[in-house]
Amino acid sequence: MAKIFNLFNFKQKVDYKTEILSGLTVALALVPEAIAFALIPGFSPLTGLYAAFVLALITSIFGGRPGMISGATGAVAVIFIGLILELKRNFPGIEPETILNYVFATVIIAGLLQILAGVLKLGKFIRLVPHPVMFGFVNGLAIIIFMAQFPNFYQKGTDSLLTGMNMVMMLGLTLLTMLIIWGLPKLTKAIPSSLVAIVVVSAIVIGFGIDTLTVADTMREGESIKGGFPPLSIPQIPLTFETFKIIFPYAAIVAGVGLIESLLTLNIIDEITETRGNSNRECIAQGSANILSGFLSGMGGCAMIGQSLINTSSGARARLSGITAAVMLLVFIMFGSSVIERLPMAALVGLMFMVAIGTFEWASFKTFRKMPNSDVVVMILVTLITAITHNLAVAVLLGVIISALAYSWENAKRIRARKYIDENGVKHYEIYGPLFFGSTTLFSEKFDVPNDPENIIIDFKESRVADMSGIEALNKITERYAKLGKKVHLRHLSNDCIRLLENAEEIIDVNVMEDPTYKVMVDKPLSKTKDAETKNPFKLWGL
Repeated sequence: MAKIFNLFNFKQKVDYKTEILSGLTVALALVPEAIAFALIPGFSPLTGLYAAFVLALITSIFGGRPGMISGATGAVAVIFIGLILELKRNFPGIEPETILNYVFATVIIAGLLQILAGVLKLGKFIRLVPHPVMFGFVNGLAIIIFMAQFPNFYQKGTDSLLTGMNMVMMLGLTLLTMLIIWGLPKLTKAIPSSLVAIVVVSAIVIGFGIDTLTVADTMREGESIKGGFPPLSIPQIPLTFETFKIIFPYAAIVAGVGLIESLLTLNIIDEITETRGNSNRECIAQGSANILSGFLSGMGGCAMIGQSLINTSSGARARLSGITAAVMLLVFIMFGSSVIERLPMAALVGLMFMVAIGTFEWASFKTFRKMPNSDVVVMILVTLITAITHNLAVAVLLGVIISALAYSWENAKRIRARKYIDENGVKHYEIYGPLFFGSTTLFSEKFDVPNDPENIIIDFKESRVADMSGIEALNKITERYAKLGKKVHLRHLSNDCIRLLENAEEIIDVNVMEDPTYKVMVDKPLSKTKDAETKNPFKLWGL
């Protein structure tokens, strides 16, 4: 029982008014986003809204980051386009209802994979994301949020911009929303400025009967957000290996994209709130929410950075805000659809513009002359890939790979050797810097094999053998000396290096010879056996 209660921090001070009002603001902002993301793969608005309700509720209660909001997202919605095309290729004439069953099954499997990632504690690997990649991710996401609002400035169902008073009214209401959100906190923080802006602009539009774009206009003809409690939807699909082959790759992509976006959002909210979330717990909560979403007619999703920033900027820090947002979203669906559909999009567009401006890391511009060139390139590249492709997972993975390669290159250049010959005529090579796959070529170039004396000591006191490529480099250099009848002695190998050599015994023949004069510095005493005259160092070292 104690473990159950440990899920929640009852010592946390909760500002109930702020949490509830912030949750209401988030719920209002969730509606058009969920509808828009549901329409990307051609689902009904309720499919996105149900997913937003389930994910927001479950992750708010059980997630690893209080104050973070989850729901239906564009990054996940885009993946279903590929799944739908795959289904249509394999099953010509497939019905839309059947497609939804495959989608729900995919979401459920993705949830299981996310839970598995949490159980295996893979969430900690998000720490491998470098700071330039985080900058690029945030900036790219801000651009996506900003650009996603521009379709609201077009005439419905056309590629033509609004004209005349319609454009003036849309721009004026959007700017009024932004002005209220920016200016009200300077006067009072008693009520979230985002909520005040939405209420004021909506009251002006409804009260004066202004003809402008509303939430209802973002939906297709005859569709509505009105519905009941999410209906149970057990996927009716063939339980065959062929079915599994079709949906599993997409489920894996949904799981991966969802976790990457969620954990990066968690890190961003951590920085804003100066607290620490639990990444593995968030993985399990995201997975559980997606499984439930699949069984309750939802399209699945992940953390939403825009809504999470709305929530935290309104002052919310506890789980109550997310729970309130989920409950209010369900209330809108069941009882308030007629009111919500009349909300002006200008108010929500202005809100999202302010979120985009607040999300963008303007400080990143100041770092251009202070950061290494490789970091600047990574940051710009991740920003562009995120903004152009909207594929957050690919952008982040490429950023991590490029950062890792740049780091390896820089470390590879740092390996060097101090050389001298002692009074006994033995040449010493004191190695500095790690010996790994990137530095093996430079390492090999340090040795003057033809002109060196008969005894050579390679000292690793200021270095270490990091991987199998390093072992192979040692093997090759000792082979070159052995062909000329010269002996190589290794000194100051660390315990982990010795273990690496031991593990490589069956794969690589490390030609190291030892004699009574020059001992290998290890923890265990050397065994004086006939092995001392062989090329096998392992028995000699007592391994």
